[in-house]
Amino acid sequence: MSEYYNPHRGEAWNYGGDQWKLSRSKIDLFLGCPRCFYIDNKLGTKRPPGYPFTLNSAVDHLLKQEFDIHRAKGEQHPLQKEYGIDVRPAAHDELDEWRRNFGGVKHLHEATGMLVTGAIDDLWINKDDEYIVVDYKATAKEEAVTELDKEWQDGYKRQMEVYQWLLRQNGLKVSNTGYFVYCTGKLDREAFDKRIDFDVNLISYQGDDAWVEDTLKRIKACLESEEIPDSGEECDHCAFWNARAGYEK
Repeated sequence: MSEYYNPHRGEAWNYGGDQWKLSRSKIDLFLGCPRCFYIDNKLGTKRPPGYPFTLNSAVDHLLKQEFDIHRAKGEQHPLQKEYGIDVRPAAHDELDEWRRNFGGVKHLHEATGMLVTGAIDDLWINKDDEYIVVDYKATAKEEAVTELDKEWQDGYKRQMEVYQWLLRQNGLKVSNTGYFVYCTGKLDREAFDKRIDFDVNLISYQGDDAWVEDTLKRIKACLESEEIPDSGEECDHCAFWNARAGYEK
């Protein structure tokens, strides 16, 4: 058994166990493939994870430190000034917990009894005292990312909408406008020289969390069923196992 992947989860961490909770990433897994979601959360066999993006994690950590400096001073960050938006990093007593992995913003959804969670990257506030969800993204491409116009980026939008929904359930006045701080590593330098330069762009997004409530009810119905649901149309994991089963016949 790989030291990095143990497919079997203890019963306490499966649906119905006292440690189980519905994370933002699990919601997205359900939307992508109900079958993988069910096998993971109801039956306790985890889908193989992707490789950790440690460089992205480093960028996230440094951005949080940088914005925290301006948060402590109660002033705007230069990026906010550059884009001419009247916002500043928000100070909130729960922010450290809301940003903590395996912590995050939590809400016990009364209609389903499920504890929904999600860890945000940052929180800003505008002149109308509305909180603004901010998500950090890092990549490396020939051209800087300046808009979310690819189909695979729809998951980023859903991610932000879940965060907006969670914060509203915690009683916060939340703006529909969120921001992605998108850092694109430059590939046009002649030499590495022990550094990577980034283009940093601020991308606004108008969120709409109206889909969340219905999705939670669908997830509850899925988990309460005794039948394994169908695969998602574009699930590579299910496609692999289906192809493997064909070879074994």
